[in-house]
Amino acid sequence: MKLEIKEITAAQTWAIRHKVMWPNEPLSYVKIPDDEKGQHLGLFVEGQLTSVISLFMDADKNVQFRKFATIKSEQGKGYGSILLKEVIRVAKERGASLLWCNARATATVLYEREGLHQTDSSFVRKGILFVRMECPL
Repeated sequence: MKLEIKEITAAQTWAIRHKVMWPNEPLSYVKIPDDEKGQHLGLFVEGQLTSVISLFMDADKNVQFRKFATIKSEQGKGYGSILLKEVIRVAKERGASLLWCNARATATVLYEREGLHQTDSSFVRKGILFVRMECPL
């Protein structure tokens, strides 16, 4: 099976973000105001875009990843872990000091396996609990 991770445009992330994360909202809901300033990565399986993630570095060299989504029929196959490992590598390569995200509480196990830990910061959006997770690099 051929797997490839490559940089993609923000627009290429939107369909998967929408379908996986917020299917009952308009497409505009999954667009991030700073999308054009981010770095977007896609994992392709046999040439098909399967998983997406977006990275944003601040002035303090902290990298936040956002809108991490894998097509539902492809979840549980390890693609998210592969992409997250690449994100950690890219963040280190860019000189980041901290990698963090606001994770759905139901997905924290994936992040913990890759070395992120839960903080005390959390919030609820549209009835879904999100927890801030981070990893010093």
